[in-house]
Amino acid sequence: MRLSVILRFGGHYGATTEARAVDLSQYPDLVVIYLRMRVSTFTGVKTVFGFGPKISAAVQAKPDGLLLHENLFYSLRHVGMRQYWRDFESLEAWSRSEPHRLWWRDYLRNTGGTGFWHETYFRRGGVEAVYIDMHTPTGLARFAPVEDAMGTMFSARKRAGRPGEATAPSVVPEGELYS
Repeated sequence: MRLSVILRFGGHYGATTEARAVDLSQYPDLVVIYLRMRVSTFTGVKTVFGFGPKISAAVQAKPDGLLLHENLFYSLRHVGMRQYWRDFESLEAWSRSEPHRLWWRDYLRNTGGTGFWHETYFRRGGVEAVYIDMHTPTGLARFAPVEDAMGTMFSARKRAGRPGEATAPSVVPEGELYS
């Protein structure tokens, strides 16, 4: 039997505050990823708006492992999303398959007047991040040392120190990206 407790606290002016917590025991390998895009030039507005319908369609297709997708608004020039995935393997498999594989490949070839970054957090511990054409440090890059995304810093799996190998090749091979 599971006991749920809701605590109620008296607030200002007689208001009541309800404190609740989530039980994540069914999601031991939960991964939360924040993905953000910042407009750098006027053409970046078109790039950002071009991704919206594509992302909506991908979410509606219910990729295996995606538990929740939420759109986020930071400012007129900075938008993003937060996604909750069952595990890293599901996220990685989706990111290396269609349609994401094509989006990422094309974006890395031409960022269209935008900068992009993501930060990934693992319930079992670990964090990884990457910043593409972000000319102003943001997120973890505002306080942690930043390195070129090469070698062990090239893939999310390696940055996070996750064991094993990816089940699909990188969208853009490291040598091709930097040639």
